[in-house]
Amino acid sequence: MSHTLLKSFSAGAAISAYRLVKFSAAETVIQATAATDSIIGVANDVGAASGERQDVVMQGIAWVEAGAAISLGAFVTADANGRGVASAPSAGTNNRILGVALDAAGASGDQIRVLVDVGSYQG
Repeated sequence: MSHTLLKSFSAGAAISAYRLVKFSAAETVIQATAATDSIIGVANDVGAASGERQDVVMQGIAWVEAGAAISLGAFVTADANGRGVASAPSAGTNNRILGVALDAAGASGDQIRVLVDVGSYQG
């Protein structure tokens, strides 16, 4: 039995599958573009064009497209294209995290499972 919290939002811009998302307005999401964005979840396996509905995994286990190599167990945040990367905040900077990598990614474009539990991580 799967225990995943999935919610549908309106896409404020085109969103690719398996990308990290943030709010752009009430009930509207766009791809995250930085580690400091207020990440709320990850787009499911179907992307959306602007104005279409986008299902977002907000808790549970989700597939994420990696933007670089990620180690097993690393905290995952967003790169400039909404892909998952390892969180590495500089001193005094808060990174928002999607969750913890359940697989290792060898390179950009790999798909990994992430335990989604949104939070923040300070350097």
